[in-house]
Amino acid sequence: MSDIVKSEKGYGAGGSSSSSSDDLSAEVFDRPTGLKGLYYNPYTQVVLLGFVCFMCPGSFNALTGLGGGGRIDASTSANANSAHYALFAAFAFFAGSVNNVLGSRLTLLLGSMGYSLYLGSYLAVNIHPKLGPFVITAGAINGICAGLIWAAQGSLMLAYPTENQKGVFIGIFWTIFNLGSVVGASVSLGQNFHSTSNAVGNGTYVRAHQFIVLLMLIFHRAQIGFLVLTLIGVAIPMCMADPKKMVRTDGTKVTTPRHPSWRVELYGLYVALKTDPLIVLLFPMFFASNWFYTWQFNDFNGALFNIRARSLNNVLYWLAQIVGSLAMGFFLDRHQFKRRVRAYGAWVILLLTVFAVQTWAYFYQRQYTRASIPDNAHKVDIYDKAYIGRAFLYICCGILDSMWQTTTYWMMGAMSNDPAKLAYFTGFYKSIQSAGAAGVWRADGVKLPYMNIFLSTWVLLAAGLLFSLPMIHLRVKDHTDLEDETIMRMDDRGHIQPAEGQGL
Repeated sequence: MSDIVKSEKGYGAGGSSSSSSDDLSAEVFDRPTGLKGLYYNPYTQVVLLGFVCFMCPGSFNALTGLGGGGRIDASTSANANSAHYALFAAFAFFAGSVNNVLGSRLTLLLGSMGYSLYLGSYLAVNIHPKLGPFVITAGAINGICAGLIWAAQGSLMLAYPTENQKGVFIGIFWTIFNLGSVVGASVSLGQNFHSTSNAVGNGTYVRAHQFIVLLMLIFHRAQIGFLVLTLIGVAIPMCMADPKKMVRTDGTKVTTPRHPSWRVELYGLYVALKTDPLIVLLFPMFFASNWFYTWQFNDFNGALFNIRARSLNNVLYWLAQIVGSLAMGFFLDRHQFKRRVRAYGAWVILLLTVFAVQTWAYFYQRQYTRASIPDNAHKVDIYDKAYIGRAFLYICCGILDSMWQTTTYWMMGAMSNDPAKLAYFTGFYKSIQSAGAAGVWRADGVKLPYMNIFLSTWVLLAAGLLFSLPMIHLRVKDHTDLEDETIMRMDDRGHIQPAEGQGL
C-alpha cells in the first residue's frame, strides 16, 4: 500500500468529543486497482467466505432441515446433533484464540473438514442401519470443526465492512450460505417429489453431495479443480486474501500485524470479557439462536409432513432465510438513522415477529403430540388442505431465524471493528448457541413432549430480547471508539497500550 494520509475516518468518527481529532484519526491507505483491487475488495472476500459456508454448513443445514436427517427414526439424528453441539459448545469458546494464532485461512481450512464426514455418515447409516454410533461420532468430530469455521467466519464477516456496511455484508454472507441449503433441499425435493413415504432414499445423500460439489466447481472454476470431492469447500480458504493485507472501502486497515503466543491469546480471551462485560447480556440471545431449530425441523416439519412436503418446506424455509436476512441487513445499514436508533428498531421488529410467529405456531402445536403422530402414520402431503397454512408458518419461521441471526451478528459488530476481538465474540456466540442446541437436541432425542420443547423455545426467545435491551442502551454507540478496542491495543506480550496517540 502506498501514500498514507490522515482523515477523520475509522475509529472515533463522530464519537466522543473528549479526545482530540489527532488521537481519533485513522490512517487511510490507497486501495489497489485492477484485478488486484477486485481480489482484495472486501465484497469479493465475503462472497468467497459465503461459498465456504455454502459448501459445508449449508449442506449440513439442508440435511438437518429435513427432520431426522430425512430418516423415519429421528432419535439417531437428534443424538448426533446433540453430540455435535456439545463439542461445538466446548470448543467454540476457545476457537477465537485458535483463529487469532493460526490465522483465518488455516482455521477455515481445518474447520471445513468435518462436514463431509458427517454427511457421509448419514449415507452409511441409511445403507447399514446398525451404524448409528458412527453418525453420533461423526457429529461430535464435526462439532470441533464447526467451532473453528464459525469463529473465523464471524471475525472476517464483521471486520471487513465499514460501520455502515455491516448489515449488508451479513446479508450477502447469509444469502450465499443459505443457497447451499436451498440447493441441497432442492435436490432432495427433486429426488423425493413422487414419494409419499416418510423417509428419503439413499440417492438423496449421494446426489445432493455431488451436485453441491459440481456447483462449487462451476462457481470457482479451475482454481479448485483438484478438490477432493469428500472435502467440500476445503480449498476455498486457501484462495482467500490474507486479512492483514485487506483495506476496507473507506481506506482503513482491517487489522494490524500481531504474532501472539498461545498464552497471550488465551489471556486476550479473558481481557475481552473483562473489558467488555456487557457482551454477557447477549448470551441469552446466543443461547436461543439455535434452540428453535429442533422444534422447527424435527417436531414440526419432521412430525407433521411426509418426505415430499418436508422437502418442499425445506426449500421454502431456506429461501425465506435469504429474504429475512437481506431485509434486516438493509434496515440495519440505513445511515439516515443513528446506529442506536437502528439497534432499537431491530429489537422492536424482532419482538413483534417473535410473538406473531410463536402465537401462530402455538395454535398448530396444541393439535398434536408425539403419541398422536407415530412414525408410520399418514402425514400431511403438499396436496392436502392442511398443508398451506402450515407451510406459510414454516416460511415465517425461516424469516424469523435469519432476522435473529443477522441482528445478533450486527450487535456484536456494533461493539467492535477489530477482527481479533470479533473472533472472541463470535466464539462466545457459537459456544453458547451450541450449548443450547446440544441440550434441546438431547431433549428431543429422549422424546420430551413437543409442547414442552415449543414453550421452551418461546420463553428463551423472549428472554434473549429482554436481556439484550440493556446491552443496547448501555453499550451500542453511534460509532466505535478506539478506547473500546482493548484487544487491538494489546501487544504481543499482553500489555495494553493507551488509546492516546494510536493511529489506526
